[in-house]
Amino acid sequence: MSRFWSKTVHRLTPYVPGEQPKLANLVKLNTNENPYGPSPRALDAMRTVTGDELKRYPDPHSETLKTAIAAHHGVTTGQVFVGNGSDEVLAHVFQGLLKHDKPLLFPDITYSFYPVYAGLYDIDYRTVPLAEDFSIRVEDYKQPNGGIIFPNPNAPTGRALALTEVEAIIVANPDSVVVVDEAYVDFGGETAIPLVAKHPNLLVVHTFSKSRSLAGLRVGFAIGHPDLIEALERIKDSFNSYPLDRFAIAGATAAMQDTAWFEQTRKAVIQSREALTAEMTQLGFEVLPSAANFIFARHPGRDAAELAAALRSRNIIVRHFKAARIDQFLRISIGTDAECQLLVAALRDILA
Repeated sequence: MSRFWSKTVHRLTPYVPGEQPKLANLVKLNTNENPYGPSPRALDAMRTVTGDELKRYPDPHSETLKTAIAAHHGVTTGQVFVGNGSDEVLAHVFQGLLKHDKPLLFPDITYSFYPVYAGLYDIDYRTVPLAEDFSIRVEDYKQPNGGIIFPNPNAPTGRALALTEVEAIIVANPDSVVVVDEAYVDFGGETAIPLVAKHPNLLVVHTFSKSRSLAGLRVGFAIGHPDLIEALERIKDSFNSYPLDRFAIAGATAAMQDTAWFEQTRKAVIQSREALTAEMTQLGFEVLPSAANFIFARHPGRDAAELAAALRSRNIIVRHFKAARIDQFLRISIGTDAECQLLVAALRDILA
């Protein structure tokens, strides 16, 4: 029935999400989910959203959530945009801020949704190769462009740029929007949000899926100059005026306000990441420096696809990308300490 498809659909190469397998006793380390549950305050807040109020539409502007985000990051609500997960926020960013005559720039090894959105919205783009050590080179982004987007820390590598390097890219491109996708910044990176006050071309995108443990709720946000935010609001209100339901607004607001739970769980992930990195290194793996809730590792003597298959046979799921330059790496999400120990024990057995 593809004869009914539009030309757009025919030329799309869709994003492939991480597998959500239905296996018993699974150690799931493939989609960078937080191993710890959401804030108890967030769960309590969502339980109160019941009864008669569900017959009414939610607040189309999500003002309570915007207020909580603005208070946490020291900005105004007019500098905050919220959406149904950071993927929806990014979709509006691509359509509203990155579609120009000159090509959009992003790394050759990065979040694989970027080329998908470029294809969906017919945006010309150019990939910029990472350095040999898989780092982003600031000087490579000093070229004509219609916009720049990159994750910091980058994904799937986990490597982070220093804030001074991020600002150097912003300063070098005053006539382009620079989008910094900070999905993983809370696990060891340094946020660029403080730079928004002096750089009107900067937009910073965050998600509640990682450090706030709300991947199942689908909430993301962006912070930038009010002119950038207005562009996103215009796109949103031409697409879906109510992207966040009452449960999402209540839960995300409470999660943003529960700083103690946020600090406790993110620090636990960081400690587990450092311990896992040390143990993987002892097993002979090369592990890239990570500021995210995952590590990116390869073994000089073993094929990555075979390692992933061997782990799967032991009910441990990790992510293997078949892309150029990284096909010998495994991206491994940080689980609980018990899950990390099961992974290490399995790898030790496989390598032996």
